[in-house]
Amino acid sequence: MEPDVLISGRGLTVWRGRNEVLRDVDFDIRRGEIVTVVGPNGSGKSTLLRTLIGAVRPSSGSLRRAPGLRIGYVPQKLHIDPTLPITVERFVSLPARRAPERVAEALHHAGLPDLHRRQMADLSGGQFQRVLLARAILEEPDILMLDEPTQGLDQQGSAAFYTRIAEIRAETGCAVLMISHELHVVMSASDRVICLNRHVCCHGTPEVVASAPEYRALFGTGTHGALALYRHTHDHAHDHDHPQPDSHQLDHAV
Repeated sequence: MEPDVLISGRGLTVWRGRNEVLRDVDFDIRRGEIVTVVGPNGSGKSTLLRTLIGAVRPSSGSLRRAPGLRIGYVPQKLHIDPTLPITVERFVSLPARRAPERVAEALHHAGLPDLHRRQMADLSGGQFQRVLLARAILEEPDILMLDEPTQGLDQQGSAAFYTRIAEIRAETGCAVLMISHELHVVMSASDRVICLNRHVCCHGTPEVVASAPEYRALFGTGTHGALALYRHTHDHAHDHDHPQPDSHQLDHAV
């Protein structure tokens, strides 16, 4: 495995009973890049993420992780009993108490510098997701994995959340893997997009994937123009030995 690759999968196939959920998926994520996986419902997006973190064992194929890899995970949903009296600071510290300054730093990175004393039950949906984000980055992960983390937020809230993700990458240097259906917001925050429908249909830069026939067959053409709405800029340098695909290049799965 190449030195800058954090996770590498080859020929990943997952069966659940008689249903093939993933088929022959090749996957790499490198240090410092933001990768988004998009696909329709039932395409295997969440199964892929769970396979990469080790929660699901592939039926066939190989999966390798960099030695000592630290993973921060933000789940799709997390329910907390609204009658449970727990502050943001205590929740972020679970399961063992952490130094207050470390918790404060994580909340700052997540964009919640002043909410450590707030009760979890009093948070808005966007604040709750940022608290989950703070908990994920507390361990200074090499890679941050998010499974549709803005489900239930409005478009403005989703855009703000993913802008924060890009800022965290710039501040900490961690890689980011996002699973989402919010194509117009998430794709524009990404260095690379993978379109999944049980297998890899296509992958490349956001603009290239949005123009791909495979992508348009799944999602139509309505989201293509919206990519520019949330285009972000970043000043980090990619490894010149592994350049990102340019706007004229599209990698197709075989």
